[in-house]
Amino acid sequence: MSAESSPDVMSNKTSEQYDEAVADCKSTFLAKAKDYGTAWRMLRISSVADQIYIKAERIRTVDSKGTMKVEEGIDKEFLGIVNYGIIGLIQIDHREDTNLQLPLEEIEKLYDAKSTEAKKLMESKNHDYGEAWRQMKISSFTDLILVKILRINQIQTNDGKTIVSEGIEANFYDIINYAIFALIKIQEENEGTARN
Repeated sequence: MSAESSPDVMSNKTSEQYDEAVADCKSTFLAKAKDYGTAWRMLRISSVADQIYIKAERIRTVDSKGTMKVEEGIDKEFLGIVNYGIIGLIQIDHREDTNLQLPLEEIEKLYDAKSTEAKKLMESKNHDYGEAWRQMKISSFTDLILVKILRINQIQTNDGKTIVSEGIEANFYDIINYAIFALIKIQEENEGTARN
């Protein structure tokens, strides 16, 4: 095994790529917070899930048809999925809070806390699964995100209760990580195209 493909090198590369993807997502999130404030605080968990569903379904439709009429690439949709996933997690924590307008500094701290937690989960799973996600297709991440949304909807139908399954939060964390993996793979494909 070459030094470049050793698990530690891949793990370091993944960590750097993950941080770069999160930084892009966070930059967009904060820019929109400056434009719109925290209007998303009005969203219920079902509405957040629907926003993610719409974005994932567009990615799947564009992939199936091979063309798009709206000139916004699928990378922007995955970025939006990451941000809505973080919104979902924040909303779960603050569901009893009636204050809809949060200051930018607080929003940034909340965003950092959730994205850090998502990365920790990714690192734990990456350790156990050996970066198997690198062998997956971007279309598989889309399908898995849609599965997670259907699970969230079913859990809500069950009044938030599960018998043996993970809850809503765990599904949002998985959605965030699948979308970040997709962003990493898209970036790698773009870099490969630019080199050729």
